[in-house]
Amino acid sequence: MENEKNKVATSSFIAAIFLTTFKIIVGVMTGSLGILSEALHSALDLVAAGITMIAVRISDKPADKEHHYGHGKIENLSALAETLLLLITCVWIIYEALSRLISGNTHIEVNVWSYVVVITSIVIDYSRSRALMRVAKKHNSQALEADALHFSTDIWSSLVVLLGLVAANFGIFIADSIAAMGVALIVIFVSYNLGKRSINVLLDHVPDSVCEKINDLLKNANEIEQYHSLKVRAAGPDIFVELNIHVKPNLTIEESHTIATHIENKLKAEISRCHVHVHIEPNNHE
Repeated sequence: MENEKNKVATSSFIAAIFLTTFKIIVGVMTGSLGILSEALHSALDLVAAGITMIAVRISDKPADKEHHYGHGKIENLSALAETLLLLITCVWIIYEALSRLISGNTHIEVNVWSYVVVITSIVIDYSRSRALMRVAKKHNSQALEADALHFSTDIWSSLVVLLGLVAANFGIFIADSIAAMGVALIVIFVSYNLGKRSINVLLDHVPDSVCEKINDLLKNANEIEQYHSLKVRAAGPDIFVELNIHVKPNLTIEESHTIATHIENKLKAEISRCHVHVHIEPNNHE
């Protein structure tokens, strides 16, 4: 598992290096703000991919005496850092686009390399986003999911830039700056959703879907009389569950323990990387 996560994170880092370098060269050659904004976007993707690569290596380290719940939240912190980087990108793009529109200095040189770099970017971004999202879902990794969102955002922003280049090719140079602002709006939208999710996990916001699944499983557990004090928290790919169950008062300690173990195993079987702690109480307990 760890090797698969590291492999996809490293390959994305290499892809980000290539795309950033390619876009900077073509952006400088053509003077296209759309391509330069894409280059900056890819440069921050490069930083984000580097953060992700480090985060997935640390997050799978086991719990120790200083981190009793493991190191999973480094993935959520990584995702939040990537969000802030995306927002920085937006500020620069919007500022530069408005400056060009106000000054009227919107002329750019469109050549074959303008199209090559954008189309190449779309193909690579599509490939990387799919690979990252597949591994992210498989291992419940928010850091990899954030990286996948970076690359998928690049696809849409590259399409916007491509549209701007086509318009500029017909002498509508203002379209390049407008396309750059379109990139910024797309990035802001993705950043908001990604940042919100990262902050929720860091603040131990209850994952609603996980709670619903746990409640459904417990309601169908006939071996317990009732349950309460259900607490759920996420840390990276790991889910931690605590709850109290009531059992019949005439059961032995061993029988009660067997029921608790069964409940724990049932939850672990249905929820990936789930850690469960069950407290047992007799049903007549006040």
